Amino acid sequence: MASASSANHILLSPPPSLPSLLPPPSTAKFPHISFPRNYLSHSSLIRSQPHLPCFITNAAALNTAQSPNIVSLSKTTDPDHTTNTAKPTILVSEKLGEGGLDLLRSFADVECLYGMSPEQLCKEISRFDALIVRSGTKVSREVFQAANGRLKVVGRAGVGIDNVDLQAATELGCLVVNAPTANTIAAAEHAIALLASMARNVAQSDASVKSGKWQRTKYIGVSLVGKTIAIMGFGKVGSEVARRAKGLGMHVISHDPYAPADRARAIGVDLVSFDDAISTADFISLHMPLTPTTSKVFNDDTFAKMKKGARIINVARGGVIDEDALVRALESGVVSQAALDVFSEEPPPSDSKLLQFENVTLTPHLGASTKEAQEGVAVEIAEAVVGALRGELSATAVNAPMVPAEVLSQLAPYVLLAEKLGRLAVQLVAGGEGIKAVKVVYRSARDPDDLDTRLLRAMVIKGIIEPISDSFVNLVNADFTAKQKGLRISEERVVVDSSPENPIDSIQVLISNTESKFASAESEHGNVSIEGRVKYGIPHLTRVGSFSVDVSLEGNLILCCQVDQPGMIGRVGNILGEQNYNVSFMSVGRTVKRTKAIMAIGVDEEPDKNTLKKIGEVPAIEEFVFLKL
Repeated sequence: MASASSANHILLSPPPSLPSLLPPPSTAKFPHISFPRNYLSHSSLIRSQPHLPCFITNAAALNTAQSPNIVSLSKTTDPDHTTNTAKPTILVSEKLGEGGLDLLRSFADVECLYGMSPEQLCKEISRFDALIVRSGTKVSREVFQAANGRLKVVGRAGVGIDNVDLQAATELGCLVVNAPTANTIAAAEHAIALLASMARNVAQSDASVKSGKWQRTKYIGVSLVGKTIAIMGFGKVGSEVARRAKGLGMHVISHDPYAPADRARAIGVDLVSFDDAISTADFISLHMPLTPTTSKVFNDDTFAKMKKGARIINVARGGVIDEDALVRALESGVVSQAALDVFSEEPPPSDSKLLQFENVTLTPHLGASTKEAQEGVAVEIAEAVVGALRGELSATAVNAPMVPAEVLSQLAPYVLLAEKLGRLAVQLVAGGEGIKAVKVVYRSARDPDDLDTRLLRAMVIKGIIEPISDSFVNLVNADFTAKQKGLRISEERVVVDSSPENPIDSIQVLISNTESKFASAESEHGNVSIEGRVKYGIPHLTRVGSFSVDVSLEGNLILCCQVDQPGMIGRVGNILGEQNYNVSFMSVGRTVKRTKAIMAIGVDEEPDKNTLKKIGEVPAIEEFVFLKL
């Protein structure tokens, strides 16, 4: 069907402008489309312009033909006057290292006002173009509204942004940046400190001696040399912990769906599956983000799979451990020791059972608390804020301005399709070797030069990365984030004979050099392959591997590969119906009659394990997978 095609790898410096040959936006073309916060992306990247262009400061602008507001980040505008001042103004609300302050002062007028109440912050904020906070200042919707449009950048000196209302920031045209790299070494060193301290009972024996006791036999430890440590999350901190653990003579394994196997092997680390990691390790060190996928991932089921007597270190996020389940594992002896720097609630409540175990070492979230790390964070956030005020793009942006309304009005349903295809694709990967290469194929009747795919590519990356990562992906940082995760992203545009009125005919996502947990999703070339298109304004999945299907991408999805024979829809439907699970749609695709077929079943809720087991036990079903959309 294709008459021409062009393939190219992405450029990390985007094209100079968005296409100009787009029709004006419609006020009612996609009335059912809504835009979650991370769909909002930077508009134009024209470097000859002194300002960041095209903020849409109100979500209602998406449904109008009005031009978006133009906001300058390189000059300070008084909301009550028309005059501009020579220097921007920056408010620092919590203590920041001198190196960062010096950098800020070289560019802007800086005021340090520490210990302000929320009311005081709201009163002062309209005088400033930028605000820098740590974790103690809550930047609420009220703060953004009180800024009266003056506040252009919020910088979070650290990684977490729980204290910043991202939705309000994006709606009101304020860029939010953080400092995610400066504390890497400090966090890795603290993990190693907890590892060694736990193995040799340092904290417990110190308390014993100080209480007047001398209990040498009670506090006999274990050696680290020759032991296996599982690094759960092979990112910046995890890889640094791995290097140090190798230096201690430990055997290091890791689980991370994004880590390239060759990068891990370069430092002597074996990438394994999640279950293999937790079942074989003597020590387990957690370095994963807290996401819906990883929340309480260490639970009763996980602890039951561990080697008896395993030891756990957590300097990541408290919520990845079900603390009640950890208490039960400690009581049963499945976990012999734990060393925790982070907790679900900080500080932990006085009646927490974790405080009662002598074999549990606790520290008050000290992972980034070194003088060097604090100074590094100050410089990193200062550079990000100054760069943003100059109109430069920041790789640490966690939100971004929107693209022009006329572009979104055309691409809106395809944006949702692109993200959901990415989300489906990553769930089909079995893991172990990690995701290395992703290819996105766009089929369109338009000339490739008249099709700007940066936003679509960003949403595919977002769908692949965000479900099991703490990264916020948007048009500003998508390519950078993919590169940091070791993903090679390429794009191909194929010209097809279809209506040029629609910008995209279909989008295909292929993940190569990896194993699929659903073998039928693999194409004839061995890639995990899925394809979708927009029908009646709604994203649809239209192909899985070599099988054609037609299902709306909403709710949840069960894919079954089965022998193509009568009665299969009824049998699976009965299993779901008996357990009161509502089926929203079913679709069957096949290549040859009476051989194999794929059945796609949409369900409103996630079936329990017993129900899924019954589906898998149907004799004609060869494999199946449950996918969250």
